[in-house]
Amino acid sequence: MLGWVFPLLVLGGLAVLPWLAESRRHAVDVFRDKAPGRFAKLSQGVTHYQWLGGVRGPVVVCIHGLTTPSPVWYAIAGGLAKLGYRVLVYDLYGRGFSDAPRGVQDGEFFATQLADLLDHQGLTEDVTLMGYSMGGSIATHFAASHPNRVRRLILLASGGMWLREDKVTEASRRMPFLGDWLHAVVGARSDRQRLRSQLGQAFDVEGIIELQLAEYQSRGFLRSVLSSRRHMLNDFQEDQHRTIGRDGIPVIGIWAEHDDVIPLKSLGTLTQWNRSVRQEVISEADHRVGYTHAAQVVKVLRDVLREDV
Repeated sequence: MLGWVFPLLVLGGLAVLPWLAESRRHAVDVFRDKAPGRFAKLSQGVTHYQWLGGVRGPVVVCIHGLTTPSPVWYAIAGGLAKLGYRVLVYDLYGRGFSDAPRGVQDGEFFATQLADLLDHQGLTEDVTLMGYSMGGSIATHFAASHPNRVRRLILLASGGMWLREDKVTEASRRMPFLGDWLHAVVGARSDRQRLRSQLGQAFDVEGIIELQLAEYQSRGFLRSVLSSRRHMLNDFQEDQHRTIGRDGIPVIGIWAEHDDVIPLKSLGTLTQWNRSVRQEVISEADHRVGYTHAAQVVKVLRDVLREDV
């Protein structure tokens, strides 16, 4: 009997490791005194947001991806500001300086956050929505369900079509309980190692890697990411895109040539769902396209948005 005690203690220690680590992380409000921008108390929690660019001009609302907080948009937003746009960026729940409420992070969850924020900012007129990676999935869901509030939809390396996952990520998404453990221990360690390997590299957004690493110190971040993988990123959005096409909302898809997360075959799939979509490919870019090839993205946007200003 005693021979089983030590292995059981080891297994028990491993089992509680993620929850022990989570208890040692800080609530996000501890970091808010360092945050740029402002905060809005919305129906599901506090949301951090920033306005970039001038005080007048057409509005572009930018939605970041699964683990990249809102500063990922700084370089692209700077280019849009030079074109005469006002740019609103914000942190999704569980990321950056926003609250991390519990619950299922699906399309309705994120659409409610966006609708609340638009109402809070008095944006009743049509806006251009631009989403990066999972942010593209959120923008798509919102446009399909609120067509009267969206002037144009811009998708940058967008989810909602095809997604490549490693085996640990796939197992974490598919399996309850054990998947939570894999995500919090094995997956999180792998993700941090990948990010650390990029430290010191030059990017269009200064400090973007450090900002992503810092999120792992916030309570609720890992839980939010896993819920988004299981729900928002698990949404194959054919119906939404066909609805958007029927509603006549202009859609621009911008893809990265060497994207190892959102494969380029998504371009063809989106064309099948919506024949009027305009598609562009950024050469030599991977999934980090928003902060490695910002100038090329802005060049595409300059041509697309010329009619607004």
